[in-house]
Amino acid sequence: TAPGPRGYTTLRDEAVKLFNSLQQLESERDPVPLMQGVLQTCLDLPPLVDEIYCQLVKQTTEPPAPGGQGDLHYWQLLTCMSCTFLPSPPVLRFLRFHLDRTENRFPASEMAKYACFIREALGKTKGRECVPSLEEILVLMQRQEMICTVHCPGAPACSVAISSHTTAEEVAQELVSRLGLSQSPNLFALYEQSRRREQPVGSATLLADVLTRFE
Repeated sequence: TAPGPRGYTTLRDEAVKLFNSLQQLESERDPVPLMQGVLQTCLDLPPLVDEIYCQLVKQTTEPPAPGGQGDLHYWQLLTCMSCTFLPSPPVLRFLRFHLDRTENRFPASEMAKYACFIREALGKTKGRECVPSLEEILVLMQRQEMICTVHCPGAPACSVAISSHTTAEEVAQELVSRLGLSQSPNLFALYEQSRRREQPVGSATLLADVLTRFE
């Protein structure tokens, strides 16, 4: 395979590097940057998505210390993967079987809670433009939502809880309802503003991708 974007080498070599990263993840004290690096490589090199899913299923099957820190790091990366990429149908079936098996073997455990979260995420994930931000990875590790602050003209800033799957249209509709503008004939949209430009956010755009661009 020819070299890819961002100075990547062959797919085989990058797969080996990712495998080494997964091995390092088990004992990493701060796993968030390493997780984001794995996600970025998968975004840049889509053929590796299935490989990482399979490796994570393998690492979370019969772990030496079920529910230990190393095991949970793998489950946390699997959670981030499920909110960013969909595997191919055969791998998806394999993954769902693994989730069911984990919930049956370790009911009420942290692994079972991650398995349930991942199953729900896979039903919503459609693909991302950006990998999760460091903040998003941190909240996904806790199976929580992010808080997004939206500044509204003529009104105080509003804090909105969003997930990895929340679209700009969904947030705009919630704000219209909060501000009592449901009966207004006007159209409402979110705008993304930086030092250099201001532009509307497409209705189907995931707010999590916008936050990653800000990061």
